[in-house]
Amino acid sequence: MKIPSVKGTRDFYPPQMAVRNFIVDGWKAASIRNGFVEYDGPIFEYLQMYQIKSGDEIVEQLFNFEDRGGRLLAIRPEITPTLARMVNQQINALPRPIRWFSVPRLCRAERPQKGRLREFFQWNIDIIGVEDVLADAEVVYCSLDYLRSLGLSSKDVKAKISSRRLLAVILMNIGIAKDKLETLYPILDKKSKIPDETFVEMLQKEINSAQIIQTIVKLMDIHSVDNIPSMVDLNDDAQAALNELSQVFAYLEKMGVGDYCRFDMGIVRGLAYYTGMVFEVHDAVGQLRAICGGGRYDSLLSDFGGPKVTATGMGMGDCVLEILLRQKGLLTDESLKVQTLDYFIACTGAEFVDDAVALMARIRAAGLSCNYSYKTAALGKQMKQADSMNAAKCIIVGQELTQSNQLVVKDMKSGEQELVDADTFLR
Repeated sequence: MKIPSVKGTRDFYPPQMAVRNFIVDGWKAASIRNGFVEYDGPIFEYLQMYQIKSGDEIVEQLFNFEDRGGRLLAIRPEITPTLARMVNQQINALPRPIRWFSVPRLCRAERPQKGRLREFFQWNIDIIGVEDVLADAEVVYCSLDYLRSLGLSSKDVKAKISSRRLLAVILMNIGIAKDKLETLYPILDKKSKIPDETFVEMLQKEINSAQIIQTIVKLMDIHSVDNIPSMVDLNDDAQAALNELSQVFAYLEKMGVGDYCRFDMGIVRGLAYYTGMVFEVHDAVGQLRAICGGGRYDSLLSDFGGPKVTATGMGMGDCVLEILLRQKGLLTDESLKVQTLDYFIACTGAEFVDDAVALMARIRAAGLSCNYSYKTAALGKQMKQADSMNAAKCIIVGQELTQSNQLVVKDMKSGEQELVDADTFLR
């Protein structure tokens, strides 16, 4: 009986592994050049850790189980709670600011769909211990720096930026009770994903004032922070929050990515722990799910029993990113080499196999990649094999070795050949 892979997971055959490595290697390179260092944690944690962060309803969205000791555990659906736990455990020993990144394998028990699988990889970057909104701008910049390095322009992707703090103050100023905010946030977060009339209907179920609903709808359509003062009256708290957000945009302009960024009050982010700037990066057309998202979460560490320390970060999954890169022609199967070799060794006869094996060992011991054919087929077939493995050079072991102790070395790109002394080869 053939057993298929589990729905929502992927088998990484060499071509798919090449794609995965291309994405992950790019994430790591962007992290390092932006001054982040790598960390990781266990694949499963105590279930309670995710309940603290997201409530009991999160249990249905996790792969959770009871171990033989009766402990309730869950395979990690994200790594931010692990980050909070790890930092709290060594909070007094870690130098600040903490600038960490991770590329964890994550699992979520949800219905697979385009751009969302049950198992996926996610790039996370976080800055902990910096109150200045410059840290928020850096998180956005690092995300865009990576996407820009792939060849995505401001015409391809947009970073939509808002502020949970600003939104909360404005909503309360126009008449929304503070205890109603958490109910409204998920609705506002759906604004760009549902028809306008559906959005209004959802608001009407929670708000009995047509004027307040109309103001919210207008706020959701603003795309410049400069237009906010003309829409609503701002008290001191609202003005301070607006100034912070304006400063984020000013920093991003100085960093050279201002054309990638725009204000969007509709970016709320569904998670309750965000306390300040929030953002999502989307394809410019808006056909796909968010490529990445994040924001400031100044209370998360204290929620897990640690001190109140400021933090900001983001997460980017590989699924939507791959779809977008393929759509833009920036990622093709032909552009990724599954295997590349420095040398391939071909034999002109069975009597040269021992010499080829010894030469192969010398090449590999020198730190170079090398392969050969297990069968001494016709030389033409061996050359095709060398080409299929993307070998830079092919070493032909034959009569030249017995007659003059020389090897034939062929450049696979130019086709040029030269004779090299076997004893001094690689010295």
